[in-house]
Amino acid sequence: MPEVIHFSGPALTGPDREVRGLWSVDGRLTFRKPERVPDRVLPGWVLPGFVDAHCHIGLGPQGPVDAATAAAQARADLAAGTLLIRDAGSPADTRWMQGGGEFPVLIRAGRHVARTRRYLRGFAHEVEPDGLVEMVRKQARDGDGWVKLVGDWIDRGAGDLAPSFPSAVVRDAIRAAHDEGARVTAHCFAEETLDQMLDGGIDCIEHATGLLPRHLSRFAEQRVPIVPTLINIATFPDIAAQAQPKFPRYAAHMLALWERRAERVAEAFDAGVRVFAGTDAGSVIRHGRIADEILALHAAGLPAAAALDAACWGAREWLGADGISEGARADVVVCSADPRTRPEAIRHLQQVVLAGRIVYEQGIN
Repeated sequence: MPEVIHFSGPALTGPDREVRGLWSVDGRLTFRKPERVPDRVLPGWVLPGFVDAHCHIGLGPQGPVDAATAAAQARADLAAGTLLIRDAGSPADTRWMQGGGEFPVLIRAGRHVARTRRYLRGFAHEVEPDGLVEMVRKQARDGDGWVKLVGDWIDRGAGDLAPSFPSAVVRDAIRAAHDEGARVTAHCFAEETLDQMLDGGIDCIEHATGLLPRHLSRFAEQRVPIVPTLINIATFPDIAAQAQPKFPRYAAHMLALWERRAERVAEAFDAGVRVFAGTDAGSVIRHGRIADEILALHAAGLPAAAALDAACWGAREWLGADGISEGARADVVVCSADPRTRPEAIRHLQQVVLAGRIVYEQGIN
């Protein structure tokens, strides 16, 4: 018989809402006290499982990884409290990980779509502009409602960042994805790429390091969220140092984007742009770092509750997933202190519960 868990501490049903009296019965949450005696009583502050909105299960530094490595990646995320992942592009077919109770819930985006020889080797489907629309249609059908474009990358001829595709083709590709019922997100570092994507009707922007004041009202009005991936942007100085001898203009640009990373996120939040947490784990960033990203958003200027919301209640609502509500799947994390007032508590979770099963417990795992 499945375990009955009584969460005896406050259950946070929103950034500023809490209730007491929550149970997990048969893998589902309920506020009604069950007749059965609980198998476990877990004190502490209960939150919906964290969302990593930019994560790459099945991707390694050289491209696709084998199933055992992909499973290890997912388990590292699980132990950190990530119970919902929006995959942001993977060359590995990870559909076998979906539907069970062993791994985080996974929303796949198919494979990245990039310009030929304008991205990391082995990561993406690489196409020329005349093949973009058809490839986007294919990835829209292959994924779980998302397509990932590589909006810009270094143009070695120009020696700097430049958009990957012409604006008209980007617009047509986004429309094609929408026709297939999918949303589109895009990797964007540079300033001008953001104008192109907003003009094209994009649904989300990854990284968004090129945000300028002129962009903010458009992001807010068009309700286009950003996923800043701050722990990945922290690698920009190393990228710049490696590029400096051959591409000094590009190196200087990357450093300038890095220097204002925190201010851009704070300005976006203050302007009403939705901000969600994503680690970019799977290439150079190790898995299991969602707490680092949440705390980086807080350090950038988001209030603690808003930084949590970026990986919790708001992120789940954005992706159409349950939070803490009657009958919701019991995917929750338990903190020893209120993370809204003691944010560091998310680094040391007491328990992680997936579909009503304790999959991580401090001092045991």
